[in-house]
Amino acid sequence: MTQSADAEAPRPSFLAEAKGAVTPRATLLVIGAIALQLLFIASYVGALHDPEPKDVPFGVVAPQVAAEQAVTRLERLPGSPLDPRAVADAATARKQVLNRDIDGALIIDPAGTTDTLLVATGGGTVLATTLETIVATLEKAEQRTVRVIDVAPASAEDFDGLSSFYLVVGWCVGGYLCASILAISSGARPADPRRAVIRLLVMALASIVGGLGGAVIVGPILGALPGSVAALWGLGALITFAVGAATLALQGIFGIVGIGLAILLVVIAGNPSAGGAFPLPMLPPFWKAIGPALPPGAGTWAARSIAYFKGNNMTASLLVLSAWALAGTVITMAAATFRPHAKVPPLA
Repeated sequence: MTQSADAEAPRPSFLAEAKGAVTPRATLLVIGAIALQLLFIASYVGALHDPEPKDVPFGVVAPQVAAEQAVTRLERLPGSPLDPRAVADAATARKQVLNRDIDGALIIDPAGTTDTLLVATGGGTVLATTLETIVATLEKAEQRTVRVIDVAPASAEDFDGLSSFYLVVGWCVGGYLCASILAISSGARPADPRRAVIRLLVMALASIVGGLGGAVIVGPILGALPGSVAALWGLGALITFAVGAATLALQGIFGIVGIGLAILLVVIAGNPSAGGAFPLPMLPPFWKAIGPALPPGAGTWAARSIAYFKGNNMTASLLVLSAWALAGTVITMAAATFRPHAKVPPLA
């Protein structure tokens, strides 16, 4: 009995089959995914593994000579945890804390032995607690005591002041997921400017809905954050659109790889530097520097300002988010306008 030609032919080895199945493009994407994985670990652990206060803006209220002495003493603390400056009076110190110009203030009573520390747990419970520890240690060494006044207390339902951060993370995730879905469903790069406009309009509508949903969840439903629901809605829509438009822009330039680059910017670089788990003065220099320029950091600052500080000192954050939204829109349109166009079906 003779065997068939197929039976006689040697079967390809597993390695040969794998070699044929894994294309160079797939190999590069896998390598990119591993790189993102390692960068994620390095960024989060690097930013958050050993938080230490550094140059925290801090006010001192006291008669002139006493204020100068206190400022000098605080400047000489090991590791430079505080950036102290004299403040005219208690009312001014309170106003500066509420305006987020400083993170705390020590009001020295020259006639007694009990001083007052102003903090704002709404800006970050960990930072406020750290300031209490630093000041209490100094006061004890000088046989003085300190009472703490929280001028912008975090909500009882906002554990460690993290709700603002998680709200912003949710909006950011919605932004790049929506943009990614548009890419997966109809191609990473829009075929022409008309379709780019359609994607941006879809992104805008999703941003409005997602912004409202987030504001309602953390406000009326869960009671996690105080502040204006309308203001949080507007902020959420801006954050979601800024991240979504930036992701569309990266996809327009780099194709499907743009999704990975968006994750690199927003998740890997943006989240640990946002000042969520640990406020900015407690982050290492690199993350402290980049945080305010990225959507998660700008969004977290603005959300806390709305919730606890009457909307004070958030112009810079709104400008950052607006810049991301505008740049993403312009680049998305430019990439669709100037790229070579292939023939495509009539529907996006």
